[in-house]
Amino acid sequence: MKIVPRDIPPRTVWTLEQAGVHPLLAQLYAARGVLGTDELDDGLARLLAPDSLLGNSAAAVLLADAMAQEKRICIVADYDCDGATACAVAVRGLRLLGAKNVGYIVPDRVQDGYGLTAPISQRVKDSGADLLITVDNGIASFEGVAKARALGLQVLVTDHHLPASIDGQIQLPEADVIVNPNQPLCPFASKSIAGVGVMFYVLLALRAELRQRGQIDTNNQPKLDALLPLVALGTVSDVVKLDANNRRLVAQGLKRVRALAMPAGMAALFEVSARQARSATSFDFGFALGPRINAAGRLSDMTLGIECLLSDDPARAQQLAKALDGINRERREIESGMRDQALAVAEALFSGEQAAPPAICLFDASFHEGVVGIVASRIKDKLHRPTFVFAASAATGHEHELKGSGRSIAGFHLRDALDLVAKRNPGLLLRFGGHAMAAGCTLERRQLDAFEQALSNVAAEWLDAATLTRRIDTDGPLQPQYRRVELVDVLHREVWGQGFAAPTFSEELEVLSQRLVGEKHLALKLKHQGQPVDGIWFGRTEPLPARVKLAFRLDADAWNGVRRVRFLIEAAELDS
Repeated sequence: MKIVPRDIPPRTVWTLEQAGVHPLLAQLYAARGVLGTDELDDGLARLLAPDSLLGNSAAAVLLADAMAQEKRICIVADYDCDGATACAVAVRGLRLLGAKNVGYIVPDRVQDGYGLTAPISQRVKDSGADLLITVDNGIASFEGVAKARALGLQVLVTDHHLPASIDGQIQLPEADVIVNPNQPLCPFASKSIAGVGVMFYVLLALRAELRQRGQIDTNNQPKLDALLPLVALGTVSDVVKLDANNRRLVAQGLKRVRALAMPAGMAALFEVSARQARSATSFDFGFALGPRINAAGRLSDMTLGIECLLSDDPARAQQLAKALDGINRERREIESGMRDQALAVAEALFSGEQAAPPAICLFDASFHEGVVGIVASRIKDKLHRPTFVFAASAATGHEHELKGSGRSIAGFHLRDALDLVAKRNPGLLLRFGGHAMAAGCTLERRQLDAFEQALSNVAAEWLDAATLTRRIDTDGPLQPQYRRVELVDVLHREVWGQGFAAPTFSEELEVLSQRLVGEKHLALKLKHQGQPVDGIWFGRTEPLPARVKLAFRLDADAWNGVRRVRFLIEAAELDS
């Protein structure tokens, strides 16, 4: 493990300080590439213009026409938190803007697979719909879109995933309209916007179109900002890069959550996860609410999650949130057993002096396909290698197939690696897709060894010793005047996440005492800049040396009604 301080440009720090930014925040922002206070303005007026999103104006016309003709609209969602929140935003937003007939369908992870398939298009048609809208999917659904069009459905694709590339050429489905910032020629600056954000932008454009038609005016138009808590939740949960526009969306959502202006389902999720909405943070979205919604798509039916987010009845919302919480507990139990089993297998691959392989592929007949992605992430974090975890497909008629989910490390583009594997080994992968850090694929069970070898070959070519060395980027030493509870609260109120990492400090500290608590956490008493401070390293059981370089985040805990700063230890730079 290497602990590496970020570069902090002093001129940028000075510029931010002169503009009134707190000195500590100025350092943190400068280290994350912020150049001026305009990037820190989270006002709604600073959001990127909806008409800069290619296809958005055409989508607004399509939707406004459909509403005028009272056509039936069906949303085809995805079974993760981004897809669920995007579906809820679409249904709530369209109804707010006057749509009379809006319903939704969410695919089953096991039986339907990912995206808009031909059978799902048939289900949409059978439901009596006239217009099909995809959210958080559809950009690679060629057969599903073609089937829908053949059935006489109009199709609006809203997505944020990368389009398919065939023989080096970008291919798009033949939908009536496509709204996706990652489609060719789209000038929208935020390529990292989540699926829920794309749908929110479609609604903004639709509202503008309805104003232009004279159906609403600025005095009586619906307030779409009521949807921002859902947009923030989906954005953080999908772990997209928090560029300036995404940070604004999340910040605006958090403001409303803290004012308790959110859907009843979100309020119920805060309650069942024992989090305080009035002091909500982006961490609550990513580690409390998001996992409970995701659990429905992994182990049960994402309809539960969507219904929770759509409910305006507090009693029903509470009932649904409790059901989601129970499913999430089950998910954690399954994941824990799979993780321990997978780690034992992985560590056996390179016990003793044998070096770890450049990429790891794991399969067991008992693995549950709903949590292979989470387990792959845990193994990747533990072993710092690109990791795929496979489970046998539970879909009827596909029992001979394996479904794999992969997670990667910096410097290894997982989707590109799969593309190269597919090109070198025609027919090896039945399906694949994804992004740089997360991807999935399906293959015949008999092809697992061939895939493992092919992926390892690519990893051996692309990865070097520096890339395979685990590192954590930090903000360097913490000045003692910033070790205060009120500054902990200031930091917690800011928006942190993927691509805009939460503040992590590092320096060599003296370990005054250490003991195990709960049999799996290391409680520490540390000396920082001559003063004692408590520390906790969750999930660590091995003792630390008397002096050690640590990476840590700031937190506050309470004892006898008194709040004190403590360090949450993230990593240690050890010789062995």
